[in-house]
Amino acid sequence: MTLFAFALIRSVRSVANLILLAVFPLAVIFLPKAEWDIFPKGYQYYGMLLLFSASKLVHLIMEDRKKKILTRIGAAPVTHFQYLLQNLLAFSLLLIVQCAVVTGGGLLVHGSLLGNPLQLFLVFSCFSLTAISFSLAWCSLFRHPESSMAVMFGFIMIMAMLGGTFVPLAFMPEFLQRIAMFVPTYWLTTGMEMAAANALFSELLTPLSVMLLFSILFVLIGSRRKLA
Repeated sequence: MTLFAFALIRSVRSVANLILLAVFPLAVIFLPKAEWDIFPKGYQYYGMLLLFSASKLVHLIMEDRKKKILTRIGAAPVTHFQYLLQNLLAFSLLLIVQCAVVTGGGLLVHGSLLGNPLQLFLVFSCFSLTAISFSLAWCSLFRHPESSMAVMFGFIMIMAMLGGTFVPLAFMPEFLQRIAMFVPTYWLTTGMEMAAANALFSELLTPLSVMLLFSILFVLIGSRRKLA
């Protein structure tokens, strides 16, 4: 069995992961839309679900580190790069499939309320990669999964607030809007707003590119071998 297949299997083995990956997305699809929201309520908060799901998946790597599995990998015919790459690809596939289900289900339930569903899928997919890479970088700062998860939940809430999940970006003070541009959730919200307005694809390239740049930066931070 390849590392990729093993990572897929163990990612859906626990009940908590199954709930995050399969049950909560159903709530995202069926929550109604409030008059003042651009999207149905579930889609307003879907970025937070992606962050929580990504963190839960990536913490499996921390569990491997805690159990000294990464040390044994160093003596096996599998490089650290191969181990990390195949795990991240497995996590990415799971979240991108979830994005497809959420977008497709929303199209059936809400129709035109989602704006351009293809653009929305691209935005969610890019952000899922950012969420996974951010979780990897975050986990590299901690030695114990419990302490990492406890602090990360609070940080996700801060990112959500700065990114316009709870308060529209236009209503935030100007200095907070400038700070928010350094947070991935800001570009998620920007991309969602463009998808809602069915913007030109060339305009959508900006938030997509920024999220991918965030992904590359976080992977470089989180994949340092000395922190494995």
